[in-house]
Amino acid sequence: MEKQQFLYEGKAKRIYATADPDLLVVAYKDDATAFDGKKKGQIERKGMLNNRISSFFFQLLASRGVDSHFVRQLSDTEMLVKKLDIIKVETVVRNIAAGSLSRRLGLAEGTPLSRPVLEYYYKDDALGDPMINEYHIYALNLADRGQLLKIAEDSLRINEILSGYLRGKNIILVDFKLEFGLFKGEVLLGDEISPDTCRFWDAETGEKMDKDRFRRDLGGVSEAYAEVLDRLTGGKS
Repeated sequence: MEKQQFLYEGKAKRIYATADPDLLVVAYKDDATAFDGKKKGQIERKGMLNNRISSFFFQLLASRGVDSHFVRQLSDTEMLVKKLDIIKVETVVRNIAAGSLSRRLGLAEGTPLSRPVLEYYYKDDALGDPMINEYHIYALNLADRGQLLKIAEDSLRINEILSGYLRGKNIILVDFKLEFGLFKGEVLLGDEISPDTCRFWDAETGEKMDKDRFRRDLGGVSEAYAEVLDRLTGGKS
């Protein structure tokens, strides 16, 4: 299916209409941002790598009973997705202390958590995506109880599936961000699952294989993303 009218450009993707009002084309970009857009740059081949990695994960989740907006991969940098009415709640699942959790709670980076932690953030760039809880979500009418329960259940199920799968690829899933939306009244997983939205560490060396390499000026960003894809596909990317 061919893309038609350009609709929207975000930090990492461009969105296009199609001939079907229920379907969109998502085009992944090489642009990279961090710290609420304060740091900007380009990561070579990022669009292609994130598109392929996200396509792989969406298909893996579908095979385990977790539905998403993903329909199919169209090209190296584009995928066809269902048009969602985005729920303005970002969900973060944490297995190991890192990033803002380490700073907020004074935990050394790399401290294992005794159980997964689920956090919610209000999806609003102007406010810096502040952390909220379920009471805020209900008070702001961002989601109802049934929708939030589905988001929580799916998030923890996704964590279980991806953590187990990635262990077999010698990758630790430290934490990750998810977004959900409504498609004909059904809550579906949206956005992407990639090194942009997840923290991946090499299980043996602890080497970072995600956007922290860009955030912290560690170098080798594109190479790390490519290594994730190679491990997922067995080098058949």
